[in-house]
Amino acid sequence: MYSDLIVYQKSKKLTTSVYLLTNSFPKSEVHGLSSQIRRAVVSIPLNISEGSARNTNKQFNNFLNIAIGSTTEVKVCLEISLDLKYITQEEFNKIFPQVEEVSKMLYSLKRSID
Repeated sequence: MYSDLIVYQKSKKLTTSVYLLTNSFPKSEVHGLSSQIRRAVVSIPLNISEGSARNTNKQFNNFLNIAIGSTTEVKVCLEISLDLKYITQEEFNKIFPQVEEVSKMLYSLKRSID
């Protein structure tokens, strides 16, 4: 079951962290960067759970690819947020490694079901 996967659990925690982090973004970003990073980060656990419910490893693999793409999108959004000074270097240094960890775990899971 998807909820037993450590990568799912970590991606869910990451989602919560990103949502809390983006609460302090300027109101002008509600439909911009804040919305984009939130959509990308929530896509990670959603795709893990949906893919695990599919009947084949090939289908699960496809959803893992989408989740991996979303981790890259989150990384870029965090970099842009740092550049725009929406987040501090300290906040970036705390959350970025979490995204990298989830990404690596997704790649490992993908390899294990190929």
